[in-house]
Amino acid sequence: MFALQYSELGPPDVLTVGEAEEPHAGPGEIRIAVRATGVTPADWKLRSGAIRSEFRPDLPLPHIPGMDAAGVVDEIGEGVTGVAVGDAVFGVVDLAKLGGAAAEFAVLAAWAAKPDALSWEEAGGAAGNVETATRALDLLGVTAGTTLLVEGAAGGVGTVTVQLAAARGATVIGTAREANHHFLTGLGVTPTTYGPGLAERVAALAPQGVDAVLDVAGSGSLPDLVAIAGEARRVVSVADMDAREHGVHLTWAGSGDAPGLDGLAVAADLAAEGRFTVPLGGVFPLTDGAKAHELSATGHVRGKIVLTVP
Repeated sequence: MFALQYSELGPPDVLTVGEAEEPHAGPGEIRIAVRATGVTPADWKLRSGAIRSEFRPDLPLPHIPGMDAAGVVDEIGEGVTGVAVGDAVFGVVDLAKLGGAAAEFAVLAAWAAKPDALSWEEAGGAAGNVETATRALDLLGVTAGTTLLVEGAAGGVGTVTVQLAAARGATVIGTAREANHHFLTGLGVTPTTYGPGLAERVAALAPQGVDAVLDVAGSGSLPDLVAIAGEARRVVSVADMDAREHGVHLTWAGSGDAPGLDGLAVAADLAAEGRFTVPLGGVFPLTDGAKAHELSATGHVRGKIVLTVP
């Protein structure tokens, strides 16, 4: 099969499309012919070596990036029920492998039926962020009546998080550049700018205070976010590698926290009801994987970056 891959760590141009060993579905897994796959910050941080020591010091090379995908089922592993060859699905790979989806075929460890309301591109970029958002919201105990502050609400994880939180009945405040405020309002978020004075701005929007804070930006704002929350245990980060220094819990795919895989079916149902979408920040063909990684690394993407697979 063909796949986007790299054989050495380095800049985006180490990525090439070439032949790779074809995977097969094991027990409890399915294989799909990939139509689209998402690009996450973890993909380029692993490729560059920025987080290899923290997350996967033994990352085998060559490595195929991509943690989520959408496509058509073409192989079903032992013990799998409720899905058939030819079904359209979206889902995530075995998250411990930190990749494998940016290819002609990918093996999914968790999935849900692709709703007609989502395009291949939207579905291809949905599952990883849905899992991350659900895991973080569960850790924070976000339910009906919760007031949640999301730092970095306009990015791939942020846009998914705010929708899933609102669907739980939470009131959501989200930080973003002013150019993205109208966009966030359309997702049911009360927007504000990030940076100095955030505590005062949030206090004006939520005089009763906030119950939980999720940092998806990793911009070094945790001291302010802890002060806003009142205590570190009410803050979770999915992006700041220095979170522990501030007493904040850092959650990631291999952190041992309960995965948010049940969020896939929830998101599919919400999409079918017209209550969930996946804003796209950029769509590239697989052969332009380097350009997609470059865009992700800018940190200023509104929505999810996706690669399409021929």
